[in-house]
Amino acid sequence: MERAKEVIPVSQHQETPVYLGATAGMRLLRLENEWLANDVLTVVRDVLNNYPFDFRGARIISGGEEGAYGWITINYLLGKFTKKLRWLNLLPNDNESQETYGALDLGGASTQITFVPQNQTIESPQNALYFRLYGKDYSVYTHSFLCYGKDQALLQKIAKDIQATNGIIQDPCFNHGYRRVMNVSDIYNSTCTWKFGKPLSFNQLEIQGTGDFEECQESVTTLFNISQCPYSHCAFNKIFLPQLQGQFGAFSAYYYVMKFLNLTSEEPLSQEKMIDTIKKFCSQPWKELKMNFGAVKEKYLSEYCFSGTYIISLLQKGYHFTPDNWKTIHFMGQIRDTDVGWTLGYMLNLTNMIPAEQPMSAPLSHSTYVFLMVVFSLILIAVVLIGLIIFHKPSFFWKDMV
Repeated sequence: MERAKEVIPVSQHQETPVYLGATAGMRLLRLENEWLANDVLTVVRDVLNNYPFDFRGARIISGGEEGAYGWITINYLLGKFTKKLRWLNLLPNDNESQETYGALDLGGASTQITFVPQNQTIESPQNALYFRLYGKDYSVYTHSFLCYGKDQALLQKIAKDIQATNGIIQDPCFNHGYRRVMNVSDIYNSTCTWKFGKPLSFNQLEIQGTGDFEECQESVTTLFNISQCPYSHCAFNKIFLPQLQGQFGAFSAYYYVMKFLNLTSEEPLSQEKMIDTIKKFCSQPWKELKMNFGAVKEKYLSEYCFSGTYIISLLQKGYHFTPDNWKTIHFMGQIRDTDVGWTLGYMLNLTNMIPAEQPMSAPLSHSTYVFLMVVFSLILIAVVLIGLIIFHKPSFFWKDMV
């Protein structure tokens, strides 16, 4: 907010709207202690009200909203909601496909998948959202898996693994030679791990890394219950999922983890290359990692093996991406110098910046705009030159008429 005061002109402070949306971490807190969650929002509102902007509220958004806003952000930045123009023709090109991208969002506490299934029925009404944007109707599938963000998924895995130990875990999801001591109370202090809770004879847990991708993935995939499906097709935990279609943008933790592993520049990224890279990373000794990545905070560096393996497992086992359609996943940090995430879609929705109907005049594409500006500039130069010639040598144009 202090930075906003600096970059926004003072004359525009009072007319600049400010909204705050809280996501899965606060959704979890509300489940654990609703009074505490309300207290947090009250303090946040008090702080934001003290700034000179037009503060319009702070609230906890639902998982469905979070998924939808991420989907809106990606497709807005990619220009998928507006029809492209024919070259040198201001009429929209109806024959050009404007198929939207799906959105894959991964946070610390939840993960979302959102896309438009073509010619498929959304069998679970709670997963269906309907939008009318720029004169076109969209029937959108979305679901948010609370407790399946990468941080809470790690806690779930540890809480599950601790059941059959005496206080020490040989964990393949951490690099060989890594050690971590955790309080058992911290592990079971989350709503996401309550289902694993049972009395234990020790108060602290020691994690000893062994660094094995295959064993790590085997442990991670047990978090996804795919044994039953009450619909024609499911993701996991009995949640309906239509057949995957189209291209997908994967952002937030998807992107940050893949960027650290140097996998964001390769398009398309094959499943085989991704697995091979993560496997090699997990097999590196902890001492070697610390030497090579000394500037990275230890907590983050220690969890990249798990995070990479978890992303592979979530996409494979959770959402059923295959080696054939893996190339449809694009890891995105920015689009046109704008960060990809749910926040832009949230602002566009609250400020009504995306119209329901197509504007009367379609916006010019960048290339068309540049072409027309060049043509108009040349015409203007030609008119000025002819005018100067006529002004200085009028007899040249009239001599043939005498």
